[in-house]
Amino acid sequence: MNKTIYLVRHCKAEGQAPDARLTREGKEQADRVTAFFKGISVDAILTSPYLRAVDTVRGLAEDHGIPLKEETRLSERVLAGQDQPEWLSMLERTFTDLELSYPGGESSRQAMERGMEVIDDVLQRQHHVTVMATHGNLMALLLKRFDVTFGFTQWKTLSNPDIYRLDFSVEAPVIKRVWK
Repeated sequence: MNKTIYLVRHCKAEGQAPDARLTREGKEQADRVTAFFKGISVDAILTSPYLRAVDTVRGLAEDHGIPLKEETRLSERVLAGQDQPEWLSMLERTFTDLELSYPGGESSRQAMERGMEVIDDVLQRQHHVTVMATHGNLMALLLKRFDVTFGFTQWKTLSNPDIYRLDFSVEAPVIKRVWK
């Protein structure tokens, strides 16, 4: 089994709401994401239904002539049901206690498992190269699933956008950050 999954964190957006649009800079970044994939044979593109994720890979889909498939399991992890002034320290705790969940939110383990369902589905398909557009917290949790050393500190270093390549030829993938 030789398969590659590119995890793409969305470009800069105007906010966190599901319908938040890309900023002007974010639109320029989306063009750079499309250019990054020129010359790479992409078989499938899955995206969170959040507008900022869709718009990050829309040009890529058009450029490759591939339909976008919205995948709700790639939506951002909900930390809590309401905005929290201490959200950053709350998030940090969830990277060390994967079972911790706040009212109205999901634990890191729950988010990781739903994201892994998508990866498992992709690995069962005939596609060799799949692009998955998602969000920073879910992306970090998926990377943590394969590399336990990936944590809050590494999450803080993710950029908008960011791209990690996961090469599966054995059970655990080789992970490489490919966005510069």
